[in-house]
Amino acid sequence: MKREAIIQVEGMHCANCAASIEKTLAAMPGVLDITINFSSNTANLVFDTDVISGKKLTETIGKLGYAVKEKQIVFDIEGMHCANCALSIENDLTKKDGILLFNVNFSSEKAFVSYNPLIISDAEISDVVQGLGYKALYGQRTEEAKKKTSYRDILIFTLALSIPIIAITHFSDILYKPYLLFLMATPLQFISGYSFYRGAYYSLRSGSANMDVLVVMGTSAAYFYSVGSTFLYDGLLFYETTAMILSFVLFGKMMEEITKGKTSLALQKLMALQAKYAIIERDGKEVKVPIEFIRKDDIIIVKPGEKVPVDGIVIDGYSTVDESMLTGEPISVEKPVGSEVFGGTINKNGYIRIRATNIGADAMLSQIITFVEKAQGSKAPIQRFADRVSSFFVPAVVIIAIAAFALWYFVFDSTFIFALTRMIAVLVVACPCALGLATPTALTVGAGVGASNGILIKSGEALENAHNVTTVIFDKTGTLTTGNPQVEEFSSHEALALAASIEQMASHPLADAIVNGASRLGLSFQEFEDFHTVPGKGVIARRNKDTFFLGSKGFMEEQGVYVPVEGSSKFQEHEEKSVVHVAKDSAYVGWILVSDTIRPEARQAVWALDKMGVSSWMLTGDNKAAAVAIADSVNIKNVISEVLPEGKADEVKKLQENGKNVAMVGDGINDAPALAQANIGIAIGSGSDIAIESGDIVLVRNDITDVPGALILSKKIYSKIKQNMFWALFYNVLMIPIAGGLFSSFGLTMRPEFAALAMSFSSVSVVSNSLLLRGIKIKK
Repeated sequence: MKREAIIQVEGMHCANCAASIEKTLAAMPGVLDITINFSSNTANLVFDTDVISGKKLTETIGKLGYAVKEKQIVFDIEGMHCANCALSIENDLTKKDGILLFNVNFSSEKAFVSYNPLIISDAEISDVVQGLGYKALYGQRTEEAKKKTSYRDILIFTLALSIPIIAITHFSDILYKPYLLFLMATPLQFISGYSFYRGAYYSLRSGSANMDVLVVMGTSAAYFYSVGSTFLYDGLLFYETTAMILSFVLFGKMMEEITKGKTSLALQKLMALQAKYAIIERDGKEVKVPIEFIRKDDIIIVKPGEKVPVDGIVIDGYSTVDESMLTGEPISVEKPVGSEVFGGTINKNGYIRIRATNIGADAMLSQIITFVEKAQGSKAPIQRFADRVSSFFVPAVVIIAIAAFALWYFVFDSTFIFALTRMIAVLVVACPCALGLATPTALTVGAGVGASNGILIKSGEALENAHNVTTVIFDKTGTLTTGNPQVEEFSSHEALALAASIEQMASHPLADAIVNGASRLGLSFQEFEDFHTVPGKGVIARRNKDTFFLGSKGFMEEQGVYVPVEGSSKFQEHEEKSVVHVAKDSAYVGWILVSDTIRPEARQAVWALDKMGVSSWMLTGDNKAAAVAIADSVNIKNVISEVLPEGKADEVKKLQENGKNVAMVGDGINDAPALAQANIGIAIGSGSDIAIESGDIVLVRNDITDVPGALILSKKIYSKIKQNMFWALFYNVLMIPIAGGLFSSFGLTMRPEFAALAMSFSSVSVVSNSLLLRGIKIKK
C-alpha cells in the first residue's frame, strides 16, 4: 500500500546532510519518491508499505546520524462514559507500533498523542480509536462534533416513560398491569440503555470493564427478573427500579457533562480570542481576508476596538492594547512604532498598521492554546494510582455484588428478592468515574487558570514536581535583571570603539550594550578577520597580525595582559556593574563599564517565596563581590558566583544531591541545561517566544512575581487532586458496604434506584470541587 508522509528530520546541519539522507533513502527498495527541504528540516516521503516499513526507514535515518522527530497532536475523543473508557483507549493505543505516548483526559475529552509519522498516521490512529467504539477528531472540528454528546434528549425520553411506570407501579391496579409495564420498560431498557450496552460491549471486547458494565448488569438483572415474573413465574416486578436507575444515571451524566464543560472554559475563551478576518494592504488596496490567508510580512490595518489578528510589529501609528486575555495583566500596554503586538489582543483607541511576523501555529495565542491542550492531555504521576485502582475496580465490584447475593441468599437465608436487590445496589452504587475524574478535572481547570494568569504548565508531571519545590534558583542576567544592560562609563573612545567593533560579531546582552553605546556616539567600527568566544570569560579577535582580547580581568591575566591599577580598582568589585577590559596583543587598551537594571519586582518575588518557606538562590558568572551586591539588593541570601554557562547544571545537581527539590528560573537560552537538570525548569517568556522547550513552566508575562504564583497554583491544584482522590475512595469504601447490606441489622440499607442517584452525584461532586479552583487569586 502506498503511503505519503511528511516528517521533521533532526540533526541536519547543512545541505550535504539533506543530500546524504535523500540519496540513501531513494536507493532503498519500496521508496517511490523523496524530497528533503533542508531550510525547513522536512522530508516528504512516498513509499510502499508492502515492500518497506516506516520502522525500517526510521532505523535507516538513525544509522545515518539523524532522527525522525516525533509528531504531537491533540485529538478530541467522543463517546467516553467513564474514566475506564479513557484507560481502555490508552491501553490499546500504546500497544500500536509508532505510538510513543497516548494520554487521554476523560474530563476534557481530549487525547494527547506523540507518534512517529513514518510508522502510523493520524488518520490510522483515528481509525483505531473508532474500532474501540469511540470517535477521534483532529483539526478543525465539524459543527456536529462541536455539539458534545448530549444526554438531555435521551433523559427527557427516559423520564417520559419512567414517571408513568413509577405511577402505575405504586398507585394503580389496572388490568394487565405487568404487561403494560413490560411494554413501557422494554424501550426504556434498550433505547435509554443503548449507550450503556454499546459501551459495555466495546469495553469487554477490548479486555477491560468500565462503568457501563456495572450499569448494564444492574439494570439487566432487574429487567430480566421482571420479565420472568411477567411471563414465566410468580414474582415481584422491578420495572420501576430499572426506570429509576436509568433516569438517575442519565441525569447524573448530564450534570457531569455540564460541569465538565466548565472545566475547560478558560481554554474555550482562549480559542474564542482568535480573530476570523483581517484588513490587509494588497497592491495598494485594503482587502478583508480570513486570517488563514495572511502571509508573513503582510501589512495589516487594525482600527480602534478591533482584535489584532496575528502577531506583528507596529510600523505606523500609536495605540494602547488590552493584553489581559493573554497575560492576565489588566492595564493596557502602550504600543508605539516598533512595538510587538499579539493576535487575539484588543486595540483600544488608536489606528495602527502592523507587519505580520508570526502566523498560524507560530502565533503566540496558538502556542498558548497548544501548550494548555498538551497540559490538559498529560497525566500527573499521582494519576497512575487511580489508573491502577480503576483497572481492577469493576471486576472487584462484580465479585462483591455476586458475593453479596450468595451470602444473603445461601448463607443468611434471606429472601431471593432481598439478595437480588443487594446485588443490584452494589453494581450501580460503585463509581469508578469519581476516582478517574479526580486528577484530570483539577488539572484541566488549573491549567486554564494558569493560562489566564500568564502561567503555562507544560504537563501533569511538572505540576506534581512544582508543588514540592523547596529551593528556587534565579539566573541573574535577564531574570533578576532586565537583561538590557547599558554602557555607563568608559576609559576612552578608542577602547569603546575597539570593543564595539569586536562585539558586533557576538550576540549576547553585554555585546549589544557595547555596540549600541558606540553607535549612539557615532564611533566608527573596524572589521576583523577572526572571532571566537571563550565561554564565561571573554572574546578573542584578530586583524592583520594583531590579536585582540575582550573580557574580564581574570581573562586578561590568563592572556598575559597586565591590567593597570585604574582598570582594576577604579570600580570596586562590590558594585552592581560589569567591567569589560580591552587589550591589543599584550598591551592594555582600556575598560568599559556596563550596568544592568534590577527588575523592580525582583525583591517582591523573593519576599513572597520566603513567606512560602522556599529558599531563593542566585546563580551567576559574575565575581563573588559583585554577585553578593546584586543578591543583597533583592534580599537573596544564597549566592553561587563565578559559574561558567556549562557549569550551571552541575550547581543545580549539587543542591539536588543535598536533598533540595529545585526549581530553576531562567530565559531558556544559555541556561537551558540547568533548566533541564532542575526538578522544575521555569522559563521566562519574552514577547512571542513562549515555546521554550527547556521549561516545564513558562511565564508569558516576563514577570518573576509569577514564580511564586506558579508554585502557589501548583500547590492548590495538587491539594484539590488529593481532596478529590480522598472523596472518591471514601465514597466507594462507605457506599459499597451499605449497598451490600453490611449494616442492614441496624436498619441501614439502600434501594438500587437511590444507589444509582448516589453514584451519579459522586462524579458531579468531584468535578464541582475542581471547579472551585477557578476562584483562586494567584497574585494575592
